Amino acid sequence: MTLDTPQPGSLRPGGRTARVREAVLRAAGDLLAERGFASLDLAEVAARADVGKTTVYRRWRTPTGLIADLLVDMAETSLPHANTGSLDGDLLANARLVAKTLTDPRQAPLFKAVIAAATCDEATTEALRRFYDTRLTAWLPCVTAAISRGELPPETDGRAVLSAVSAPLYYRLLASGDPLDDEVATAAAEAAALAARAGLFTSKKS
Repeated sequence: MTLDTPQPGSLRPGGRTARVREAVLRAAGDLLAERGFASLDLAEVAARADVGKTTVYRRWRTPTGLIADLLVDMAETSLPHANTGSLDGDLLANARLVAKTLTDPRQAPLFKAVIAAATCDEATTEALRRFYDTRLTAWLPCVTAAISRGELPPETDGRAVLSAVSAPLYYRLLASGDPLDDEVATAAAEAAALAARAGLFTSKKS
């Protein structure tokens, strides 16, 4: 299924179009965080964003299309990857960024709502996958640099390393409900770094 949302880079920056998109996506994110996907209504989004209903329906068409564009915006505006000069430092920065996002009063319920929607909607699932693909790709230079410095085996799968950092943090958000603090983020980064150095994330096993 294709997503009924503009692709990244298809909109001109600046101007009324950008202001309308920003207002609508902000309103949609707020409503998702407050009530979840099931209650997301385009007319209410338009009213909260102070934008005409016709504009919202013509441009995004469905709640799914709106969520897809929201995820595009979130991925493109997220902080760039760290460059601390070491694998440990970069992975810790990544873990802290994820933990900060997942404990944010607005972002945490927003992610829960989007992930919940993705479990039962194919288009939202694809949008969520694109979001994480964008974020993983953005942080891959950290692992590439670590390989160049000789910190990791040449065949190390960078996506697997980064996924190992964030997976336990998302588990706490979505499943266990255990605290998500800096100690947890540090442990996740250290565990991923240790496993990567041991060759557990190499694509070719000797």
